[in-house]
Formats: sequence, C-alpha cells, structure tokens
Amino acid sequence: MRDKMTTVHTRRSLLGVSLAGLLVAASPLRAEDVIELEWDDLIPHEGGALEAAAERMGVISHDQISSLPEASDDAPTTDAYDGKLVRIPGFVVPLEYLSTGVTTFILVPYVGACIHVPPPPANQLILVTSETPLEFSGLFEPVWVTGVFGRAALSTDLADIGYAISADKVEPYEG
Repeated sequence: MRDKMTTVHTRRSLLGVSLAGLLVAASPLRAEDVIELEWDDLIPHEGGALEAAAERMGVISHDQISSLPEASDDAPTTDAYDGKLVRIPGFVVPLEYLSTGVTTFILVPYVGACIHVPPPPANQLILVTSETPLEFSGLFEPVWVTGVFGRAALSTDLADIGYAISADKVEPYEG
C-alpha cells in the first residue's frame, strides 16, 4: 500500500513541477533570470525547537541533554523558489535508467549521500527528472542542474525528498 501511495504522491508532485515548467518554457528566459542556489538556501531560516531550547539553556552539560526536545523528523521546506528557474550543484544518485542514460535521479549535496545511512534530511534532497537522458559518469562527479524548481513530498526506498526539479540542463560542475 505504501508503494502505491508513494507512486501517487510522486506523480502528483512531478505533475506540479512539470506544469510549472510549461509556464516557464512559454516565456523567454535569459541567463540572468536563473537563480543560482546553494544547499543552505533550501533550509527555512525559522530555526527549530531543538535549536531554540539549546539557545535558552546556553552551554549545557551531558546530563542536561535528555531534557532537550527531540529533533523533528520533519525537515521544513521553503516555497521561496517554487516555479522559478534555478541552478544548483550536487551529486547524482540514479533512480531510473533508459538504455541511453539516467532520466530520474536524486540530487544530493555531497558524495555518498543516500548510499550510506542515514540519508540527509528531505530539505537537502531534490528529485530531478529530465526528458533528455543524462549520460551518467559516476557517483563521484558533481553536476550543475538547471530547471524549474518546486517543493515535493516524496518517499523512495532511499530517502524522503523535499524538492523536485524538472531539468532543462544537466552539465558537469565547473567551480
């Protein structure tokens, strides 16, 4: 049942990202219209209960740690870039292949994310779909992904994902 719900959730989220892509594709875009993101941009700056409690308590001793609230499994996402054309660097964790290359992958902030346990939080993972298959060169080669960005609530066997990009371009990272 969960797999079926995951598929439904994934399709709905991808549909929203695809529709946003159609809107962007219909208007002329220039290179200066692309927002270059860093991974920290994907974390809302509201702070969480754990950080707030730690600030109130100041420096804490080891035996005080148990009195802190538990960190939430829920990684908040930001809507600041929904429907916008963005560019972000990262590493590829392939999900779907064609004979010509990878069409769906998770973009992760560092090498080995999602391969080792635990995976990064959902607000640090981006599901990338591309109509043009990516000739996959390996897990250790960084890439730039440019495309329409949106929030997504997806769950895969590897991790929960908080964002999605309908990729217009995937290219090797050149710092």
